[in-house]
Amino acid sequence: MATCEVCGNEYWMAFEVRTSGGNTHTFDSFECAIHKLAPVCEHCGCKIVGHGVEVSGRFFCCAHCARMVEDQGSQLRDTVGAHPA
Repeated sequence: MATCEVCGNEYWMAFEVRTSGGNTHTFDSFECAIHKLAPVCEHCGCKIVGHGVEVSGRFFCCAHCARMVEDQGSQLRDTVGAHPA
């Protein structure tokens, strides 16, 4: 049995995540892993689950948030689900 480092739950199906920096973390769920490891959008503050957007070394959850903060963000196009004009 391993103990989740976020919630403290002991769970026989807990898993480890090794980061590129060499750290090892133990979690009992993806929810706890996301809570601990996912980056935070610099505009709206939500956890970035998925690809997100990086502009000048800053991370955002979407192109809209990047455009709100970064001048370079205006060059971004968020075309997921967009209809061709």
